[in-house]
Amino acid sequence: MRRATVRSLLPLACAAAAACSSGSPVKPAAAEQPVASVRYTCAQNKTIAAEYFNGPTRTAPNGQPIPGGRVDVSLSDGRKLSVPQTLSGSGIRYANADESFVFWGKGDTAFVEEGKTMTYTGCVAAKS
Repeated sequence: MRRATVRSLLPLACAAAAACSSGSPVKPAAAEQPVASVRYTCAQNKTIAAEYFNGPTRTAPNGQPIPGGRVDVSLSDGRKLSVPQTLSGSGIRYANADESFVFWGKGDTAFVEEGKTMTYTGCVAAKS
């Protein structure tokens, strides 16, 4: 069995990165930046920190466009979730695949629904 060496793998790595042949250094991908960061103050002294990200629009089987963004939420109970954007008739809606966690936002307000229960209510964006 022949051991692979860095030198033997270099041609494969360069084939995947056009920069090897040009002599240009390979730049690491830039970290994705949120388009907005919002901190919400909610009822019962709860808080939500939300970072909103854009993404490419997808097409549903019925031809409807599906927004491709996501929100990363940090809840005051310690949970952190990344939830994809879904269709909404009004405002902006994010939900996991089985819709057991839904984050809704409209204007300066937001709420979280888990199952049939609203767990974070009366949330208002903090003014900076």
